[in-house]
Order: sequence, then C-alpha cells, then structure tokens
Amino acid sequence: MTDIFQLQYALDTFYFLVCGAFVMWMAAGFSMLEAGLVRSKNTTEILTKNVALFAIACTMYLICGYAIMYGGDTFLSGIAGDGVADDWTYAPAADFYFQVVFVATAMSIVSGSVAERMKLWSFLLFTVVMTGYIYPMEGAWTWGGASVFGMYTLSDLGFSDFAGSGIVHMAGASAALAGVILLGARKGKYGPNGQVNAIPGANLPMATLGTFILWMGWFGFNGGSVLATASVESANAVAMVFLNTNAAASGGLIAALIVAKLLFGKADLTMALNGALAGLVAITAEPSTPSALQATLFGALGGVLVVFSILTLDKLKLDDPVGAISVHGVVGLLGLLLVPVTNDGSTFQGQLIGAATIFVWVFVTSYIAWYVIKTLIGLRVSEEDEANGVDLAECGMEAYPEFTSSKI
Repeated sequence: MTDIFQLQYALDTFYFLVCGAFVMWMAAGFSMLEAGLVRSKNTTEILTKNVALFAIACTMYLICGYAIMYGGDTFLSGIAGDGVADDWTYAPAADFYFQVVFVATAMSIVSGSVAERMKLWSFLLFTVVMTGYIYPMEGAWTWGGASVFGMYTLSDLGFSDFAGSGIVHMAGASAALAGVILLGARKGKYGPNGQVNAIPGANLPMATLGTFILWMGWFGFNGGSVLATASVESANAVAMVFLNTNAAASGGLIAALIVAKLLFGKADLTMALNGALAGLVAITAEPSTPSALQATLFGALGGVLVVFSILTLDKLKLDDPVGAISVHGVVGLLGLLLVPVTNDGSTFQGQLIGAATIFVWVFVTSYIAWYVIKTLIGLRVSEEDEANGVDLAECGMEAYPEFTSSKI
C-alpha cells in the first residue's frame, strides 16, 4: 500500500464523515423549520418526533436497512472493517454513516406534513417501517443497483439521481402524501364552501433559522455525494457541486418571492423559504454537470413550481402544514426530469420510469403501513386534544408554558 493511497484514503474518509455530519445537522434544520411553521401548542410534539425519528432511523438502518439496500451482512455483523481488502477508497463505516443520515432526512420530510393532528406513537411506528424496509428497498433498486422485482434495472434504462431528488426527497414526500390522505386535514383548515383558511406558524424566526441550517447542510448532502475529494478531478467536482447547490437555492428563493408578490401583492416569507428549499431539491438530482447559470435557472423553476403546487394541494384539500409534499415531492420530480438536460448519461424515459418506480413503491407500501397502523391504534388524536394542542396530549408538556398555560 503506497503512502499516496493511504493519504487519499484518509482524506476521502474524513471528507465523507464531515459531509455526513453536515447532513446530520439538517435534522436540526427540519426541527426548527417545522416547529416554526406549526402553532405553539404543537411545538413540543413536533420536536419530539424529529429527535425520535432520527434515532429510530439510525437504529433500523443499522439493524437491517443498509443490508437490504446494498446487500451482504448487516452493520452489526462486521461491515466496519478497514475496507482495504474490499478495494474501498474510504472506510466502509464512513459510507454507512453517510447513508444513514440520508434515511433520516427522508423520514424528516414526513414529519411536517402530518403535523398538528397525528398521534406521536403512530408516527414513530411508521418510522420503523419506513426506515427499516420501505426506503431501503427503493434504495436498493436505485443506488444499490438491484433489479426491480427481477424485471428491470433502472441504471440500464438511463436513470440517474446524483444525490437523491427522487430517492430521498420524492420518496419522503410520497410517504407523507399517503399519510395525509388517510389522516385528513386539520380542523378549520378548509371551510364548507371550499375556502382555504390560513393557519399561521407560531415562530417565523425559527422557521427562517431552520431554512438556513438546511441550506448549509445541503452542501454536505450534495457535496458528499461526489464520494471523494483527494484528487484534482474530485476536488474540482466538489467545488462545482457546492457552487451549483448555492446558486439553485438562491434562484429558487428569488423566483418564489417574485411569484408570491405577483399573486398575493405581498412578500410572503413562508413561500420564500420554501422557494429556497425547492431550489435545493431541484438541483440535488444533478448538481455536478450544469453551469452556474443553469443551476440558478433550475432552482428558479423549482421556486415557481413550489408556489403553485402548494396552492393546488390546498384546492385539493390535502393539508400539508409545512409544504413538504410540494417542496420535496413535486419539485423532486422536476429535479429528476432536469437531469438529462445536462447529463448525457441519463434519458428522459429512464428518469420517468425511475420516478414512477419510486413513487408507486413508496406510496403504496406507505399507504398500507399507515392503514394498518390506523386500524390497530389509530392515526389521529381526538378533536379535544387537537383543539388543546398535541403537546399536552402526547408529551405532557408545553414548549411555551408561560404563554399558553393559566397555571403559575
């Protein structure tokens, strides 16, 4: 083993771990964003969901998820070797760590969509199924390279998803959509004559902080997916991915802000925040091949699309308190369809088949899982608990007791 190889191995492993830590930090971003966009009486429960789902995702992926997705033994069976004998260019344990935080990201998307009316333990039970089986199976067909039920291999069809617009984000949104359909809307969200009643979030500074944390974490999400940095070629690729990721987020925010001004006559902060996230989702499928201008335009397309998607879902009475289905699902599909514009190794047909495979698998299996949970223990809290806030009903404590409680 040469000294140069050892140095590259060490640097690539270190880079992988740091990027994984950035992605882990996105869990804090989702927590702050979702907590800021719900009412104060539901803050503690949504924070509990976010910290608990992260722990459950990490544990389930350790037990079985990684093995399902990539084959072989589970991590508990000794995958954490030095990796050199298997021709790895970085430590296998680093690969597991980087992959597991992606699983948690997919599950975090579900959390905000079902906020303010779902039972905590029903959500956590679904988390076990999603992170231990549903996500790893579709991951095996995409990044794992396995054939879909022995019928076709997505990579052979020209499917490409660099960092997970479809594999992570659209998958999380598909699971969320199934849950929202079975769960129903929050009380008072939609009027009898079809009107949509706004339910403002309690803490927009917190939501803005969450967006900035997610924006920062996305550099690890996309940048780490280069899988290396210890050569001139990989270092240049990482730099371009960082540049395009930032450009797309900026384009998405600006476009969403302008559209909101044209539609509502006001600068809607929540639309601007979702626009930035939409830009990030749109570029995630392929951040390495576009120019900076193309990345900005792709992000802007995502920013425009997310505003109209949020409005459309409300017309369909699909209540998504944080807009996650639009940001991660609708724009996730857009991101997949933009890949062939700059990546000659992909095809529109392959992207469509890959997107359909991910959506159908995750939506159908999630719907079944949600339905079984609904039958066994129920999904929704009582009307009284929803009115009083799920913090007290599910967690027994309030996030802001001095403001919401009459007790001294």
